[in-house]
Amino acid sequence: MNPSHFVAALADMHLPAVFNPYADSCDVHDRSNAVRQRKKNLLLFLEAALEARVDTIWVARDLGYRGGRRTGVPLTDEVHLEQAGQLLGGIDMQRATRGPVVAERTAAVVWKVLSHIGRPVVLWNVFPFHPHDPGDPFSNRCHTASERDLTMPLLRSLIDMFQPECLVAIGRDAQLALHDIGVPVKTVRHPSYGGQTEFMATLYKMYGVKETAAPQPQLGF
Repeated sequence: MNPSHFVAALADMHLPAVFNPYADSCDVHDRSNAVRQRKKNLLLFLEAALEARVDTIWVARDLGYRGGRRTGVPLTDEVHLEQAGQLLGGIDMQRATRGPVVAERTAAVVWKVLSHIGRPVVLWNVFPFHPHDPGDPFSNRCHTASERDLTMPLLRSLIDMFQPECLVAIGRDAQLALHDIGVPVKTVRHPSYGGQTEFMATLYKMYGVKETAAPQPQLGF
């Protein structure tokens, strides 16, 4: 499956109490072209990562309403959308929402680490959409086992597309979901709930980067 077909497959999924940023529009925050822009952002991200021959996928649990739900790029909020484009060679990803730029704490930590590492990775979630409480679209809940089963073929398609050397599971929930995925999995603590320091230290050690050193992004892969 190529990136275009992959994004199209994402857009075809519709589940109750789930916001699909590649198919659904938010009446409160989205611009009129929001769905199209999020699909474009993700497509640009995947195509650039393929061109860069990225060999690692970082996988968290599911999209948060302040991050990937708004941008279409997993673990990436609007504050770091430009930085994500720079790390992948200068691709132009744009906001899909109106109003003030919204930040997400997890995305901020992830992109702080990536700025130090200076090399791109594919960012993804076990459940690639935003699950929320019924009637409360701006809440976060954990996806269910049945929701995970329905979307697991998409994760497997992503893995087939990139043929990664390893996956990095961000948090225990992601680790458990990836236990039989068929690719080596390294686990790091999720940066929320007091795990930020350990998350950062583990990844810096994994990539052989000192936290005090901040290499410039390697552009133009």
